[in-house]
Amino acid sequence: MDNSDSERARNLAVSRAIRRLAPYLMLLYVVSFLDRANIGFAKQILEASVGISERNYALGAGLFFIGYSLCGFPSNLILHKIGAKLWIAILMLSWGLVSMAMMFVSGSISFYLLRLFLGVTEAGFFPGSILYLTYWFPNRDRGRILGLFYLGVPLALIVGGPLSGLLLEMQPKFGLQNWQWMFLVEGFMAVALGFTAFWYLDNRPSNATWLPGKEKHALADALAGEEAARRSIGPTKLIPMLRDLRVMRFLLIYALIQMSTYGAVFYLPAEISALLHKPAGLQVGLVSAIPWVCALAAVYLLPRAADKWNKHRQFAALTLLISGCASFAFPTAGPRMGLVELSIAVSGFIAVQPLFWTFPTSYLADRAAAGGIALIGMGNLGGFLAPNVKVWADECFHSQRAGLYCLAGLTILNAGLIASMKTRRVKIDV
Repeated sequence: MDNSDSERARNLAVSRAIRRLAPYLMLLYVVSFLDRANIGFAKQILEASVGISERNYALGAGLFFIGYSLCGFPSNLILHKIGAKLWIAILMLSWGLVSMAMMFVSGSISFYLLRLFLGVTEAGFFPGSILYLTYWFPNRDRGRILGLFYLGVPLALIVGGPLSGLLLEMQPKFGLQNWQWMFLVEGFMAVALGFTAFWYLDNRPSNATWLPGKEKHALADALAGEEAARRSIGPTKLIPMLRDLRVMRFLLIYALIQMSTYGAVFYLPAEISALLHKPAGLQVGLVSAIPWVCALAAVYLLPRAADKWNKHRQFAALTLLISGCASFAFPTAGPRMGLVELSIAVSGFIAVQPLFWTFPTSYLADRAAAGGIALIGMGNLGGFLAPNVKVWADECFHSQRAGLYCLAGLTILNAGLIASMKTRRVKIDV
């Protein structure tokens, strides 16, 4: 094939892969994110039903990220070795069962343990999915596909908010309280989908029977060329990767992004409840979905624009700067402006993440990519830090706004870290 035929075949292969993989992986991410974030809707009821205090809640919500961060690294190495289809299926079945077991929470100890185990079992899915996408999509298409994958976050909270609110308003049945039904139903969704992953996913383009031979070879050649180029600019083995300062900077930036994100995820339902002066329920769930609808548009549009102009770093820094400013303005706003500012902040927190992941995936190769993506994923410890930093700041400064201001300041600091970062992106002419 000449260059034009090869590029045409590659583009057709990418289009087929997007149609097949993007909706499915996005659906898995919807369920994944819902199972970790639905605790925000149960916060008030758990306090009333089983005595989970504000401090207990902050610790338990954050403990998820201890297990999640520590187990992502070995999980990604396993996925790299045995393939995505088997490992992702195992992960989904495992975390679905633990999520269902949240219905048995009876006090702070069981709450802590189950949140920790949920993090352990869910740890490999996100970094594994990011790694898996590098097996299928060249650099110039990666911002777009990562943006489609990240649609799972706002979709989880658009669908999950009303669903969780509806389940929390149902009457107790079969001896189970409404919050128990919420965990049971939403955890079962992961178990059901886990059975489909093994037969639906293909480990690499070379295994895909649904790709025509010419397209398969063109895509494989493009990916192999990029892999060779990454080997020339970044680490390929685990030990050099662990010593690489650029990787450590990626880790810090991602941790700060997660602090911003989960500061919103864990407290948004409560903030909406306070704005509306209503308890958690269907109405709060519906209004809580509004910021995530805005995030849906942002996460779809921004990565496409960044791919088009090849300005991922600039878009990412500006997005976080605007989100941080909106976060600063929110605590003193009224209900309407508060909802607007929450929507701007949340949209930026989610939309910046697919932009961010174009940095490490364009730099790391081979086992260093498998381990490095998972290592950077340890930045999800920011999800542990966010609620605890908020509680600490609120108590230290005797103000319910102090924690929000602290998280907003960290968001603006992170915008500066990204703006000052030098990136080296691999470009391959097919």
